[in-house]
Amino acid sequence: NIMELTHFDEQGNAWMVDVSEKDHTHRIAVAEGFIAINDAIFERIQGGTMKKGDVLSVAQLAAIMGAKQTSNLIPLCHPLMLTKVEVHCHLVDGESLAFTTDTHNKAVKITATVKTMGQTGVEMEALTAVQVGLLTVYDMCKAIDKGMIMGPTYLVEKDGGKSGHFIRNSGE
Repeated sequence: NIMELTHFDEQGNAWMVDVSEKDHTHRIAVAEGFIAINDAIFERIQGGTMKKGDVLSVAQLAAIMGAKQTSNLIPLCHPLMLTKVEVHCHLVDGESLAFTTDTHNKAVKITATVKTMGQTGVEMEALTAVQVGLLTVYDMCKAIDKGMIMGPTYLVEKDGGKSGHFIRNSGE
């Protein structure tokens, strides 16, 4: 059961989907992502000794700003009135993370929750928030190590609208 791609017309031209006939419903999306870091960066973030400032706070603000700018970055994304953007950034140490390496064995994890009341979902806003936050971590820490690894980033959950409730790995 392959879903029809909605961002193209019959001739293959890109277009913004007409959502004017869709119901206004409460929409929510949660996304999360990681950036693998080395011990030196982990210790400086934890100790608050990074030269550019508080990495997690700046990444949190950048992620919120990223969610608000999504339609300016993704060509076919609708501008939305977001009713909530909540971002949590924290250090991860000791968890088994499949994407880490011997030298980059710790991470910053960013989780973004975005809400709106509207006619289209906020998955792209949540995913963009996470990516912008991860890029901010990279920018603030690159003087110490340019080998940081971003990813994975993925949708954790979305609800609202015709497609219903999605929870990652739940089979829904």
